[in-house]
Amino acid sequence: MSLAPRIVLVHRTTEYEELVAHHGTHGQAAFFLSSRGRDIEEVAERHRRTRRALSDVTAAIPLTWRQSRVERADLDRFLFAPEDVVVVVGQDGLVANAAKYLSGQPVVGIDADPGRNAGVLVRHRPTDAGKLLPAALSATTSVDELTMVEAIADDTQRLLALNEIYLGAAGHQTARYRLGIENGGASTAGEGVIEAQASSGVLVGTGTGATGWIRSVWQERGNPLPLPRPTEDRLVWCVREAWPSPATGTSQVAGQLSSTSHLTLTAESERLIAFGDGMEGDALELTWGQTVRVGVCGRRLRLVG
Repeated sequence: MSLAPRIVLVHRTTEYEELVAHHGTHGQAAFFLSSRGRDIEEVAERHRRTRRALSDVTAAIPLTWRQSRVERADLDRFLFAPEDVVVVVGQDGLVANAAKYLSGQPVVGIDADPGRNAGVLVRHRPTDAGKLLPAALSATTSVDELTMVEAIADDTQRLLALNEIYLGAAGHQTARYRLGIENGGASTAGEGVIEAQASSGVLVGTGTGATGWIRSVWQERGNPLPLPRPTEDRLVWCVREAWPSPATGTSQVAGQLSSTSHLTLTAESERLIAFGDGMEGDALELTWGQTVRVGVCGRRLRLVG
C-alpha cells in the first residue's frame, strides 16, 4: 500500500520569538526595543501574521494526508521523504535554505508577510493553500525547475545551493588559493590557466541568486555578460576584492560556467570554507592543498508556479 502524501511545513523562528526568548518576557523585550527607538508592536504584528499564515496552511491540509513541521535551524537533521510536498511559509530565503536538502519533491512557497518579501520564491498567499496542495501532486501543474550550484571537494565532501556558493576564509578575511577553469563550454576565456590569488572570497551563483548577493557584486563590476535566468543551465562567478602582488594575480576575476564547465579552487591557506545561501553553520571545509570543483548541479528545485 502506498503512503498518503506528507506535507512538510518549513518555517523559522520569528524575530518576536527570538526577542522574548532572549529577554525572558514580552515586557522586557518591549523595554529593550523602546530604548533603541523601536516599537515591539511592529515586531509582534509580523509574528502574528506568520502564525496566522501557518494556521491557514495547516487548516488546508487534506484530512487523509500526513503532516510534519521543521524549523530552519533543524533542516540539516530532518529526513525528507520522496512522497513529501514541501510547503515553505516565510520569506524567499527560507526556500533557498531548504532546497539543498531536497531531491525532487515539489515545493510550494507561501509568503507569510506580503509586501515585505520580494516574492521571488514565496509566490503564493496562505489562502491559496487549499488548491495548491493537491495541485502540487498533479502532473499538469506548472512547476519551475530551478538550477542549483554544487561544490565537490577532492575528499568527496559535497555542498548544494540554490542561490550561490561562497568560497573563501572563515570570517571573510584574506583567502589564498589557486583558481582555474575546466572543460570549456561557455567559459572559454582563461580556460586551462591556473592563477594564484589572494582575495576576500569567490562567489558562484545561479539565475535565482542573480536577484541577490551575486547581482550586487556583478553590478559593481559593470560586467557586460548577462546574468542567467533561474531555469538556465548557466552560472556566473566573481572574485571579491582580488589583490595584485608579485605572487598573486587578478586576470581571472569574473566569468560564466556552462553545464559542462567547472571552476576549480585549490586551497593555499590553512583553512578555507565553502557555504551555500548564507548558511555558514553548514559549511564544507578545505585544508591546504585540497581542491574543490564548482559547477551546475544535476539536481533541480521543483518550485510550484
